[in-house]
Amino acid sequence: MHDGLLISVGERVRLFRKRKQLSQIALSERSGIDRTYLSDIENGKRNISLLTLNNLALALDVPIEMLVSRPPVTL
Repeated sequence: MHDGLLISVGERVRLFRKRKQLSQIALSERSGIDRTYLSDIENGKRNISLLTLNNLALALDVPIEMLVSRPPVTL
């Protein structure tokens, strides 16, 4: 049941990262999140904390709610 939410958040992180033309390494450095952990987030494999979600939102310069709202936005 929760897997759909994890996948949705991961897709949105990837979407906004690509919109900002950032590599996973660049977003990793901006957010202070390990690149392999970031990859797992984008693939819906990690149940992240609110603090991690906030770090990603700040690094992507988007409101935190943009990373958790549904349905996913498109490019």
